Amino acid sequence: MENIALIESFSEFKDDKFIDRVTLMSILEDVFRNALKKKFGSDDNFDIIINPDKGDLEIWRNRIVVADGEVEDDNQEISLTAARRIEPDFEVGEDVSEEVKLIDLGRRSILALRQNLISKIHEHDNTNIYKQFKELEGEIYTAEVHHIRHRAIIMLDDEGNEIILPKDRQIPSDFFRKGENVRGVIESVELKGNKPSIIMSRTSPLFLEKLFESEIPEVFDGLITVKKVVRIPGEKAKVAVDSYDDRIDPVGACVGMKGSRIHGIVRELGNENIDVINYTNNLQLYITRALSPAKVTSIKINEETNRAEVMLRPEEVSKAIGRGGHNIRLAGQLTGFEIDVFREGVEEDVELTEFTDEIDSWIIEEFAKIGLDTAKSILEQDLADLVKRTDLEEETVSEVMKILKSEFED
Repeated sequence: MENIALIESFSEFKDDKFIDRVTLMSILEDVFRNALKKKFGSDDNFDIIINPDKGDLEIWRNRIVVADGEVEDDNQEISLTAARRIEPDFEVGEDVSEEVKLIDLGRRSILALRQNLISKIHEHDNTNIYKQFKELEGEIYTAEVHHIRHRAIIMLDDEGNEIILPKDRQIPSDFFRKGENVRGVIESVELKGNKPSIIMSRTSPLFLEKLFESEIPEVFDGLITVKKVVRIPGEKAKVAVDSYDDRIDPVGACVGMKGSRIHGIVRELGNENIDVINYTNNLQLYITRALSPAKVTSIKINEETNRAEVMLRPEEVSKAIGRGGHNIRLAGQLTGFEIDVFREGVEEDVELTEFTDEIDSWIIEEFAKIGLDTAKSILEQDLADLVKRTDLEEETVSEVMKILKSEFED
């Protein structure tokens, strides 16, 4: 088999989308030099001339002519008689260049050479894919569902690159079918071995921020800035926005008339409830806005401990805490303050956490979920109503009320 015929079988790589002509030549030379080292022990005295566009290759071995019987290194030296078979007028001490045919390397070496070349090309491609997606970290990306597994969805983009959407990066209500396009944010890109691992997320706060950027022109243009995003994926989110232009109402611009602008984002996130609030450096006002829809009566802030004591009318407490405690948790994450809620007009009350030696913690948590975290807040309620709202057994609720009542009777 001639050199040109072998190289033609490698020419498919020159059309590879990730590799340029110079890089291909470099990889080809490296692969052939490795093959020469294995065959001859050294490649120092070989010249390799490659033209991947034409699909041809030349390998020349350079040796010094020595007198017959004085050859010590077959790879570096050639006897005078052998040299004169190539060119009759060679003399001792002259350099001889002799072309090496690939067939001389042996069939097994040629197969190994091709396998090595494929491996190097794939390694180069993977490095380029890694670099390409590393630059896309934090950006929205779309790919098509290719395979659905228990712990992840495997997707392919238009270039055939594999993107993974793990189960824990999916919104709880997400349901995808094969062939469906999925949007998410590129969360991380890592090289595992030589293969890039591209992870997409739909639960990241950054995904919601990027959706604002792509769906709301004023955010895209920089007229409105998204200051912070916090989420409980699929349930609730709070987004603080600001504008340096006093003529722009950032909340109004993001929400749109009757929620028209934010509706597409809500739908993309599985009907996640999104509160958009105006950012401000005024901490009291910021915390007040963060606790929306609850109306705050007063706030006492301790910046050293990052705690805020918030006073509310009794009927506003459950709004501030929200279903499952989502509202107060997100308000705390958004503002960076631990928020303690107190009922206005309630005196000599006792926090429910003070009763952990008599009441199990999980029962206390059940009451906290519906905004009841003090003794009197529970004693003010109807027994039957508490059973319905907490999903606790009537006997359990009754026992809790008995314990709390005894506290005040004492």
